[in-house]
Amino acid sequence: MPATVENVLPVFLLIFAGWLIVASGYLQAKAGDALSDFVFKVAVPVLLFKTIAEADFHGAFPVRLWIAYFSGVAVTWTIAYVMANKLFRTDHRTATVTGVSSAFANTIFIGIPVVDRTIGPEGLVALSILIAVHLPVMMIASTVLIERAEQRDTGKAPGNFFGLLKSMGRNLRRNPLVYGIIGGSLYHLSGLPLSGIPKILTDQLSAVASPAALLSLGMAMRRYGFSGNGTIALGATGLKLLIMPAIVFGFATLLSLSPEWRAALVLIAAVPTGVNAWLIAVQFKTGEALAASAITLTTGLGVLSVTFWAWMVS
Repeated sequence: MPATVENVLPVFLLIFAGWLIVASGYLQAKAGDALSDFVFKVAVPVLLFKTIAEADFHGAFPVRLWIAYFSGVAVTWTIAYVMANKLFRTDHRTATVTGVSSAFANTIFIGIPVVDRTIGPEGLVALSILIAVHLPVMMIASTVLIERAEQRDTGKAPGNFFGLLKSMGRNLRRNPLVYGIIGGSLYHLSGLPLSGIPKILTDQLSAVASPAALLSLGMAMRRYGFSGNGTIALGATGLKLLIMPAIVFGFATLLSLSPEWRAALVLIAAVPTGVNAWLIAVQFKTGEALAASAITLTTGLGVLSVTFWAWMVS
């Protein structure tokens, strides 16, 4: 079996195992919610702390990494918006949700396991640098664009931008990932080695982050399902799994990122749509079925796209 398949297939088999555990009735879906809380609030923050604390950045400047990835996000989002609004004649809010579903990657629950298995520590360093800004950038962009779309569709008065930033600040202060990143950065700057009992504990918690994340995602998949808007969701799936990785690959090459960092960004761009796309749709009460369908389709087909891109960048 090719090495890329051996690296990628177990990731999606664990997602399927989680889905099967709930679908068979062996465990209830709320068990997956509890496992997801553990992953998001404990295991992944510790993994981010450990990765950054022990990282060797080689003097690398992260701005080029951010430019390469978010340029791919912007181009993909724009294509998806135009496709939905002009080709399928949707309203502006649905078109914006299509953009979110095409560009919001599942960096935590699938991205970390894929990059860890396929690239290793160097890839996790790049991913940690991306995660540091990914959620706030994507959430602010999604909120602002959907509010603007709502104004165009309904004539609603513009909201308070500073109020939005204040709300986002509160949300970030409650986000455990932020503390994992900040803690790891401070420890890295201290120059102290991570050793002894602290290293044993962080190693053990970090080791369970990936499998626990995949199982919890699979256990939650029955919540989404395939809810409709199939044609648009299929278009968003193609953009997410094929077009966005190709665009990110182009920008990463143009900006001369290292092979490991370029590979990590391409794989992150190739992973399925993150559940935040559905949460945003629910918050604004628009395109919920579309976002759910995109999550299901990209997760189901992700094993093919991630395997392909892993082979391309290997």
